[in-house]
Amino acid sequence: MQILMVEDEPQIVRMLVRGFAAHGYRCISADNGQDGLRMAVEEDVEVVLLDIMLPGLSGDEVLRRIRLRKPNLPVLMLTARDETRHKVLALNSGADDYLTKPFSFDELLARVRVLLRRANQPQASKLAAGDLKVDLLSRRVERDGKRIELSSREFALLEYFMRHPHQVLSRQQILSAVWDYAFDPGTNVVNVYVNYLRNKLDRPGVPPLIATVRGTGYRFDPPKGTKSD
Repeated sequence: MQILMVEDEPQIVRMLVRGFAAHGYRCISADNGQDGLRMAVEEDVEVVLLDIMLPGLSGDEVLRRIRLRKPNLPVLMLTARDETRHKVLALNSGADDYLTKPFSFDELLARVRVLLRRANQPQASKLAAGDLKVDLLSRRVERDGKRIELSSREFALLEYFMRHPHQVLSRQQILSAVWDYAFDPGTNVVNVYVNYLRNKLDRPGVPPLIATVRGTGYRFDPPKGTKSD
C-alpha cells in the first residue's frame, strides 16, 4: 500500500513517513507541484495527500490535472486555510476530503483508511450497516427485513453517510456532495433531511445511526459488522 505526499515542509513529511510506516504503509513524496503531479500519474499509489500551497503548480491545479488522468484516485487536501470557502472549493474541485493544519496524525490516518476502503469498493452495488441494507441498483432500502421508502434526496444522503462511516461530516461537505452545490450557509436543509432519515431509519431501543456532532455536523455510526458487497 503506497501513499504519495505532495508537501514542501520537510518536518511534516518526516513525521508522516514515520507514522504511516508504523501502520504498514509505504510513502513516497514530492516537494513541488510538478513532481507531485508526475508521481501521481506515473507511480502506483493508492491515495494522495496534497498540500494546497506548493512551489510551482498549486495544489488546486495539481488536483485538477490528476482528475483528468486518474479520476478515481483518492486525494486528501492538506491546507492551512481554515475558511469554509477554501474547503468548499477543494471539495468542489474534486478532492475526496480535506484536513486543516495543524492536524493530529490519528485523524489523518482514520481519514486515509476511509478513502482506501471506499477506493477498494468502487463498484459496490450493495451496502449494509447491521440490519440496514441498501441496494444501489434497485434503490431498495430495508431495515430488519422491512422496506423503507426514501425520496431520491434521502437516498443520496443515506448513501453518502454509509460510504463515510465513523467520519465527521460538516454540513457544507454534505451540501456539496449531495446537493452538488453550496447553499447559503444559513440554510437548514441538511438538518431537515437528516431528521427525515432518522424518522424513517431509527428503531426504539436501538442507538441512532446518525449522531449529531455539536458545532460541526454529523457522523454515521453503523453497528459492528458493516460491510459492502
